[in-house]
Amino acid sequence: MARKGKNNPWAKADRFTKKAKHEGYAARSVYKLTEINTRFRILNKGQRVVDLGCSPGSWSRFVLEVIGPNGSLVGVDINPPEFRATQFLLKSVFDVTPDEILEALGGQADVVISDMAPLTTGNVLGDHVLQLELAQCAVDMALKVLQPGGHFVAKVFEGEDAQAFVQGVRPYFEKTKRVRPEAVRRQSREFFLVCTGFKPPAIEA
Repeated sequence: MARKGKNNPWAKADRFTKKAKHEGYAARSVYKLTEINTRFRILNKGQRVVDLGCSPGSWSRFVLEVIGPNGSLVGVDINPPEFRATQFLLKSVFDVTPDEILEALGGQADVVISDMAPLTTGNVLGDHVLQLELAQCAVDMALKVLQPGGHFVAKVFEGEDAQAFVQGVRPYFEKTKRVRPEAVRRQSREFFLVCTGFKPPAIEA
């Protein structure tokens, strides 16, 4: 389970926490996505977007602000978010199917985003392994629902298998970049893998 109490390094409110509260976002994590979007322009009006692990909903809210009323957003999580996507699937990312997402989305996705992380235990290796399982699940889904040229963003915990994970994703996109937004806490081991220009894997005959 996650660490609690006065020794929890994540509990102290910083400027991003205060800013999120002031601007009405459910979590400070929204500023990680806003920086990524400012730098890479992955989100645009009218897009179809999938938000994996969408609770508490800050990323979904920002996405909807960008894609506008002509866009479509599907969120997936085992916990109902405070801010609902236009379509929300109350399911584990390990159980939801590509067909369910495509039906809810109304077609192939332009962007798949994932801020998924396990409840951290303080065991660096164990947390790293668990988080990579979630990140790989996000990759597997993106490969099945993205349209050619689409974009993908996923949280990754740094660790011994992180580079191999990144290398495994590179062949499917024109560009991949490891990014550590300013809103990532100093003590966190997370970074984000930003992938643009999806190249669908070849279908074997």
